[in-house]
Amino acid sequence: MFSDFLNRLTGTPAPLPESDARLALAALLVRCARADGEYSEAERSRIGHILAMRYGLSPFEAIALRGKAETLETEAPDTVRFTRAIKDAIPHDERLQIVEALWQVALADGTHTADEDALVRLVVRLLGIGDVDSALARQRAANARLPREGDDSA
Repeated sequence: MFSDFLNRLTGTPAPLPESDARLALAALLVRCARADGEYSEAERSRIGHILAMRYGLSPFEAIALRGKAETLETEAPDTVRFTRAIKDAIPHDERLQIVEALWQVALADGTHTADEDALVRLVVRLLGIGDVDSALARQRAANARLPREGDDSA
């Protein structure tokens, strides 16, 4: 299943179908969460919440998408090619929302490591987002009232 998807990621750049773009974004969020070597329940919950809100999914659908993304993330090529595919599939304004979602995931467990920061900064550059916009997205993510562990969110 994932080999066809990975071939599309590494092949000639072309816009991804909507379902592939969803999976690519979900896997990028998982990669961000795993960047520090920890993958906490708070991070998993945040990813599920982001996917549910962005795509209008039920909590169960968001959890299923996150599960596929967790598998894909372990098999996916390097972040550069992976992010390029997302950049080609998602308009600039929506990429700003992705940057905010990445910061939400990075901040979800209450700790922020240099590894998470480095990954988000790399992805921001690869998505063609400027430092100022990234900083503003980080502020919005830090100031937002986000669901905590134990909430009834995905």
